[in-house]
Amino acid sequence: MTFYRWGVVIFSIVFVGIGIALLVRTAAEGGGVVGFLLGGLFIALGVGRLTLERKRRGS
Repeated sequence: MTFYRWGVVIFSIVFVGIGIALLVRTAAEGGGVVGFLLGGLFIALGVGRLTLERKRRGS
């Protein structure tokens, strides 16, 4: 089960990184609703999954 947990953490961090990259790239190109929306959703996905994993570990 340890491999699964580490995989979840790694993928969550990757999703947050993708979200930040999307936000930065979108802002550098002059903005766009879709880029900002997708960037925010990727960050929310990564942070949400990390939060769920931390709560699951605690119980």
